Amino acid sequence: MESKEEAEERAQVLADALALKKLATDYMHPEIRVMSVDPCAFGRNYFERPSSVEVESTEEAEERAQILTDAAALKKLALDYMHPEIKVTNVDPSTFGRNFFGRPSAVEMESSDEADERAQILADALALKKVASDYMHPEVKVTSVDPCSFGRNFFSRPSAVVMESKDEAEERAHILADALALKQLAVDYMHPENKVTIVEPCVFGRNYFERPSSVELETVEESEEHA
Repeated sequence: MESKEEAEERAQVLADALALKKLATDYMHPEIRVMSVDPCAFGRNYFERPSSVEVESTEEAEERAQILTDAAALKKLALDYMHPEIKVTNVDPSTFGRNFFGRPSAVEMESSDEADERAQILADALALKKVASDYMHPEVKVTSVDPCSFGRNFFSRPSAVVMESKDEAEERAHILADALALKQLAVDYMHPENKVTIVEPCVFGRNYFERPSSVELETVEESEEHA
C-alpha cells in the first residue's frame, strides 16, 4: 500500500500530465473553441478578431480542392486534345486500344523529318523567287533594314547611260506626235492627188477638182492627143 504522501504525489503527477495534455491539444487544434464554466472569464478570440486573416472553413477547403482537381483534369484533357502526338502513358497493363493515327484507314501523315525538309524546300523556293524578281525588275529599290549595308546604284553610276525623266519622256512623245501631224499635213499639201482616207462615216466634203465652178481639165487621153 502506498502512503498518503505517495498518493498525493501521484495525484499531482497525473494532474500535471492532464494539464500538459490539454495544453498540447489547445496548441495542436486552435480551431477548437475554449470551453469555460466560469461566467466571469472572457476574452477575445485570436482567430475571430476583426484584424485576423480570413480563414476558410472545412467545407470551403474541400470545395477548393475539388475545383483544383477539376481544373487539373480539364487541363490534361485540353493538353491531350491539342497535342495528339504525345503518347498515352498508362500504368495499367490491361488497358489497350487502337491508335487513331496508326490505323490502316488513317490519312497519311508526314514525319518530322519530312516536314522539316518541306519547310526547307519552300524557303529555298522563296529565296529563288526573290532572286528572280530582283533580276527581272531592277527598277525596284532594294529594301534593307541594316544601316551598315550600302552599295552603288547601277542606274546612278557615272558611267551609266543618261536616262530621261518621266516629264522628258512625255514631252518627247508630244513633240513626235506634232512632227507626225506636220509630216501628214505636208504630204497632203504636196500630193493632192492622194485620196483622203477616213474611217468616220459621218464625215464628208466636196471635191475641189470636181466642183461645178472648177476650171475644166482635160483628161489623160485628151492631153496625149493634144500633145
